[in-house]
Amino acid sequence: MSVAEKFDEPSTSVLDNLLTLCSEAEHAALAFEAAAKAEVRRKIAPNGRVDAKLLEREQFAAHGYAWIATCVAGLVQMRRWGETLAAAGKLGELEALLLQAAWGEYLSQLDGGIAMSQVEIVRPADLGIPQEARAALQTPAVRTLMTGGNTAAVRLRIATLLADSLDTGDFGALGLEDDALEMVREQFRRFVAEEVMPNAHDWHLKDELIPLPVVQKMAELGVFGLTIPEEWGGLGMGKLAMCVVTEELSRGYIGVGSLGTRSEIAGELIRAGGTEAQKKKYLAKIAQGEILPTAVFTEPNIGSDLANLRTRAVREGDIYKVHGNKTWITHAARADIMTLLVRTNPDKPGYQGLSMLLAEKPRGSEDNPFPAKGMTGGEIQVLGYRGMKEYELGFDGFEVPAENLLGGEEGHGFKQLMATFESARIQTAARAVGVAQCAMELGLRYAKERIQFGKPIYAFPRVAGKIAWMAVETMIARQLTYFSAREKDSDRRCDIEAGMAKLLAARVAWSNADNALQVHGGNGYAQEYPVSRVLCDARILNIFEGAAEIQAQVVCRGLLDGRN
Repeated sequence: MSVAEKFDEPSTSVLDNLLTLCSEAEHAALAFEAAAKAEVRRKIAPNGRVDAKLLEREQFAAHGYAWIATCVAGLVQMRRWGETLAAAGKLGELEALLLQAAWGEYLSQLDGGIAMSQVEIVRPADLGIPQEARAALQTPAVRTLMTGGNTAAVRLRIATLLADSLDTGDFGALGLEDDALEMVREQFRRFVAEEVMPNAHDWHLKDELIPLPVVQKMAELGVFGLTIPEEWGGLGMGKLAMCVVTEELSRGYIGVGSLGTRSEIAGELIRAGGTEAQKKKYLAKIAQGEILPTAVFTEPNIGSDLANLRTRAVREGDIYKVHGNKTWITHAARADIMTLLVRTNPDKPGYQGLSMLLAEKPRGSEDNPFPAKGMTGGEIQVLGYRGMKEYELGFDGFEVPAENLLGGEEGHGFKQLMATFESARIQTAARAVGVAQCAMELGLRYAKERIQFGKPIYAFPRVAGKIAWMAVETMIARQLTYFSAREKDSDRRCDIEAGMAKLLAARVAWSNADNALQVHGGNGYAQEYPVSRVLCDARILNIFEGAAEIQAQVVCRGLLDGRN
């Protein structure tokens, strides 16, 4: 009997058997990942540490290993999610089917090939994994899940169970097991339904900034101070709460979900690296939304290569004068303060000469977006992600008080920035999960309403199957994101986990958006349909906060150079 057939009439014993199958298959998946790691280590770290030149030469295999590790991590978190639900008596038929489909599909991808992008499929042979190691994926449990876990029948049953989800909001239990977080989620779901969803597409089409009254309501709900400690005026909640809030906001519109990102980055920079005076001056104002921050790091021709950053800050008495150019700065015109990464010591190479300034600026208007002396800016026209706008900035003697040097000492800018990467990437993964959820819901709604050949197109297996798989993979990305947040909340290093979450969730958001548009057919290509916006919004997720290739590099190096 296949796994799919076992779920014709779910029972406790069947559910227990599924969890047992997943647990047994997990041992095999971990053994396969270990074999992949050994082969990649042999290629790029023959002496125990990653050799940069070998890593560049063997980049395809190295990044392929990162994807293998990420898929396995996603499966592990799905199994833990299933066990948590089962212990609470909440592992229903839908959740069980999501679990088995996830395991069936990702095991098959491990064995047959993982799509790192639309044109790059990494297969075991690409890493040099020997045939005997691939035998780890031939255990009875693995074969059962690969054969019956994600069949067409399973996807159709998932689709049937999802048919009323737009009304109930039930796309599978989240596994939060925290009444307070569930209440927070419902509060923000209501806010999104009332304030965001009815307006988001219009903001996008008109290329307008998110209205300030909406920003103010978000401030009143605590969005900007969610993780800032209570002693500094915030709510003092954890990164898991941040994920729940960000996902719901991004489900409405990625621009709204992203408004909190800049406050998250600025708040963490100041809380972790600022002087007591800087914390006292800024944290409460950020938490209350009184001042809106923006992150000013990227430069023309310099994205992730921050060691070659060129924008200079020269100290003259009690001020720094900033000279240089920045690009892809989100929400820059409306921001009141910039976390500005600059080179304060040109004699120190690479990262050593970098410092972070808390650079205040007057809030711009539509007529005069950059009224600050010594600062100019121009808007970058973009396909999506429009609600905060992107800008190029120029600095020519822009002045920053020396007391606004983060931490009061030069040369710590890169280290201070690195300390925020985990949180930023977890938050970005949560944004991606929200976008993925939005795309799935748009596809489901259209498929139920669109009548062709005398019936809703949801009745056609390939349409329903697409939406069912969207639900499965959204849950995988969600659980991996929640795991990285829980690791951060436990004060454990989680750069790898955050990188994995961002890597997978960004791919899922794009896949869901692309397939939701396909479900819409020609109408999806029309700007009047919100799915056209979501496709454009989803595409950026694989690029900002570290492109997919950077995330894979982070994961691979971390796993080979000392983690796990």
